[in-house]
Amino acid sequence: MLAGLRLRHKLLCYYSLLFTISLSVGFAAFYFVIRANIRSNIESELNNTTTAIYNLVRTSATVSIKNYLRSAAEKNLEIIDSLRQRYLAGEMSEAQAKVEAGRILLSQTIGESGYIYCFDSNGIVVVHPSKAMLQTDVSEYSFVKDLVVKKKGYIEYNWKNPGENVARPKALYMIHYEPWDWFISVSSYREEFKGLVNVDDFRQNILDLKFGKTGYAYVIDNEGTAIIHPQLEGINILTLEGFPNEYLANILEQKEGRLIYPWKNPGESKSRLKFCVFYSIEEYDWIVVAASYQDEFYEPLRTLRIICLATFVITMLFVLSLTFKISEAITSPLQKLMSHFNSASKGNFNLRMEATSADEIGQLANYFNWFMEQLTEYSNNLKQEIRFRQETEQNLLMSENRYRSVMEAAADPIVIYDMEGKVNYFNPAFEKVFGWSLSQCQNKKIDSFVPQENWPETQIMIETIKSGKVLQATETNRYTKTGEICNVSISGAAFKDKTGKLTGSVVIFRDITGTKKLTKQLLDSGDSIRQDIGQDLHDDLCPHLIGIGGLVSALQITLEQEGHSGAERAKQVVGLIDEATSKARGLARGLCPVHLVSFGLQSALEGIANKTSASSGITCTYNGDSSLDFNDNSLATHLYYIVQEAVNNSVKHASATTIDISLCKEEEYIHLHITDNGKGIVRSKDCKGIGLQIMQYRTQVIGAFLEITSKPDEGTTIYLFMKKTTLAS
Repeated sequence: MLAGLRLRHKLLCYYSLLFTISLSVGFAAFYFVIRANIRSNIESELNNTTTAIYNLVRTSATVSIKNYLRSAAEKNLEIIDSLRQRYLAGEMSEAQAKVEAGRILLSQTIGESGYIYCFDSNGIVVVHPSKAMLQTDVSEYSFVKDLVVKKKGYIEYNWKNPGENVARPKALYMIHYEPWDWFISVSSYREEFKGLVNVDDFRQNILDLKFGKTGYAYVIDNEGTAIIHPQLEGINILTLEGFPNEYLANILEQKEGRLIYPWKNPGESKSRLKFCVFYSIEEYDWIVVAASYQDEFYEPLRTLRIICLATFVITMLFVLSLTFKISEAITSPLQKLMSHFNSASKGNFNLRMEATSADEIGQLANYFNWFMEQLTEYSNNLKQEIRFRQETEQNLLMSENRYRSVMEAAADPIVIYDMEGKVNYFNPAFEKVFGWSLSQCQNKKIDSFVPQENWPETQIMIETIKSGKVLQATETNRYTKTGEICNVSISGAAFKDKTGKLTGSVVIFRDITGTKKLTKQLLDSGDSIRQDIGQDLHDDLCPHLIGIGGLVSALQITLEQEGHSGAERAKQVVGLIDEATSKARGLARGLCPVHLVSFGLQSALEGIANKTSASSGITCTYNGDSSLDFNDNSLATHLYYIVQEAVNNSVKHASATTIDISLCKEEEYIHLHITDNGKGIVRSKDCKGIGLQIMQYRTQVIGAFLEITSKPDEGTTIYLFMKKTTLAS
């Protein structure tokens, strides 16, 4: 709201608002505290007044009841004594006198239900209206004990007659007749002595009570008739017209409490709020009320409000004048400072402020002068930096054009990604090899050209680049836009900004499909030549050696029959020929393992297991799925050599005691496992072993995936899996 005002006006508003709120809160708190104290004093005074009236009425009633009961007790004492005198005069016996005395006592009624009874010093009832009570012991009651000790006096207690539900206040006066040891007790319930109360005894005392200027106390009964009232005594107020009698009806209904209501006394022109406290005297069905007008009690608050208002006005005048002086001392230097800033914005950095004081304004002037000096220096440096930056940008533009020319001329596809894997740029070679254009892929991910089975190794490549490491050339497969599989070698690295934060990566794809085909042809050709050699060894050399062995055996027999000394030499030649035949057969099986074994790959793998167990003493087992049948002899040959290399490594380097070979199928894949319990592969030598490299190369040739897991002293597992595209099962 104040954003568009000048500082001077803001200070005026802020200070005015601050002092207005502060004074208002202070005055309001003070006012309400005083008002609460006055109200508390009013309530206390009215409560004390109603209590005093209640005690006054009760005391007056108690005196009247006591005098009444005392006169009855003393009168009956005289009657009993006169009967005893007649007994002493011989007119009747003592028993007759006591019987007559009891009859006279019981013939009297005290109030409505009260009566006279007697008991002796032992608490034994001797006279009572109820025959059931005669000769009963009532000494256990506390009020009886008090009467026996006091001999004479007035007492009040709560008592419940037979057949009643609750005890009620009862008054009793007792006097002791010593000759017969009778305690004459005159008693009745207090509520039955209403007629004994003389209002004149305390009327004037109540009317003399005043509250404020016109407040007074009065007494009404439960019907609304004024028992004591300054003006309406003896009149039923509920029947008067023109009076707000509904509030009086609330008083009669609630019996006790506080009430605020509008009231107009006779002779007044308008009603005013009246505050009253009322209390019930249930014994007489009376209600004592003390009331006065609120404005009379709160008269001091009017004076307080006037004083507060005057104080507020004087304070605000002082605050406004002081604020004006303060704002003038602040805004004048600021206006001058703004003028200097305006000039500086137009290029004039030679302006300076005069520091006339050591306060914040003087410090601001010094800071302005220092700022202008720095600004002059920064301006000169900025001009030099701008010239340098312009030269640098030109050089960068030339360098970028050179690098872009190199990338566009490169024969291998090159892609630049951001750290989220979205394409920023790729060269024309990428479009030529894979078929997608830059406009189709820019700022998008091209995950669709990764075959599903290549995602595990691709994820490893991504993590390698994200960690800031260089990705060495790794062979894998990718789809072209037409859906064809392309064999590629991928290498790449991440690049950083000037703060060292990774901002993207550059990935180079090399199409090795032709190379892979040529390599496979070379391997297949080598395997074919090897199989031909093995076939020749098996079909030509081995029969030839067997024939020579047969001739030499015949020669041996002839020499032995003739007893010639050369028979022993002929026998040695037969042994050597047999040994050569066995070696030729072994070479034949090694050079042509699948073709030579009549039952195919599974039998060849089982042969590896049996031969290993027999030659090395290591327990080697094979478990294969008998339903698997390999139609591609080249594929079976590669699998055979992979297993053979893995088993040879376990025997030579792992120090294993068991080797397990398993071949099975699951959904679209076949799975080959070679597991040993040896000492594991040392990772520093993992990539140097020629055997492992040959296995990895053969795996790539047949389009399979190889995973090697090894833990120190826990063994090694070589796991190969591939799609069942070349199998008939």
